[in-house]
Amino acid sequence: MSTQIAFIGMGVMGAPMAGHLLAAGYPVSVHTRTKAKAAALIKKGATWADSPAAAAKGVQMIFICVTDTPDVEAIVLGQGGIIETARKGTIVVDHSTISPAATREMADKLAAKGVTLLDAPVSGGDIGAKNATLSIMVGGDKVAFNKVEPLLKQIGKTITHCGGSGTGQLTKLVNQILGSVTLMAVCEALTFAHKNKLDLAKTIDALGAGAASSWQLMNLGPKMVAGNMRPGFMIDLQQKDLRLVEEAADESQTSLPATSLVHQLLTAAQAAGHGRSGTQALFKVMERLASLH
Repeated sequence: MSTQIAFIGMGVMGAPMAGHLLAAGYPVSVHTRTKAKAAALIKKGATWADSPAAAAKGVQMIFICVTDTPDVEAIVLGQGGIIETARKGTIVVDHSTISPAATREMADKLAAKGVTLLDAPVSGGDIGAKNATLSIMVGGDKVAFNKVEPLLKQIGKTITHCGGSGTGQLTKLVNQILGSVTLMAVCEALTFAHKNKLDLAKTIDALGAGAASSWQLMNLGPKMVAGNMRPGFMIDLQQKDLRLVEEAADESQTSLPATSLVHQLLTAAQAAGHGRSGTQALFKVMERLASLH
C-alpha cells in the first residue's frame, strides 16, 4: 500500500493498534519513549524512528496513542515534535484521551502549517485493541476523516465522526461518565448482594440478560467476585479521564454529582494502593464501607 504512516506510543493500547495497521500492509514507522516496547513490531517489519519528528518525516498519516495532554503536546509541538517535519497535507490522528480545549489549540497550530489534527479517542480497553473491535470517536475535518477511515477500520469496529475539532474528545468524556458511574452502580449492587449473603456469581448470571445488565457487570463483575484486580484499564488512568471530565464540566457549567462521587471513591481506592489496579478494584472500597473487610 502506498500510504506511509507513523505510530507514536507503544503502550497497552498503541502497540496492538499499530500491529493491526502493519499486518494490513501499511509501511509503519514507530516511536515510543521506551524502544524495547516497539521491539516486537520492529521484528515484524516496522521501522524505528528516534523522535516524533523523525517518525513524521515523509509520511501521510501520523497516529498517536499516549497517556495524557502534556504527552501529546510534547509529541506534537515540543522540541523534536511532529510540527517540525510534518509536511502540508499530513493528517495527525490522536487516539489519546486528552483535554478537548488543548486539542482545539493544537489543531489550530498544526492547521497553520497545513497539517490536520483529528481527535480520535477510543473505547474498548486492551481487549478491544488486541481484537480490533474498538469504538473510535472522531472529531475534526470531515474530508480528512474520510481519508483516514479505511485505516481506522483496521483497528476498530464502530467508527463515528462526531463533528468538529474536540468533539471526539468530548464524546469520549461522555463515555467515561457512563462507564464510571455504571461501575460504581455495579460495585454498590454486588456489595449489597454480598452483605445479604447472596451467591455473587449466581446474582450476575440472574441479572445478566435483564434490564440491569451492562458491560461493567458482565465483564468486571466476575473479576470482582474472583478477586482479580489485574488492570484492563487502570484506576490511575480513569482518574485522569475524570479530571478531564470535571474540567470540561466546569467550562460548560454542567453539574455532575454522580461523576464527582465516583471520582472521590476512586481517590479512596488510590489511597488504599489500588491506583495501578483495574477499575474493578473500586469494589474493594465499597466492601470496606459496608464493613465486609
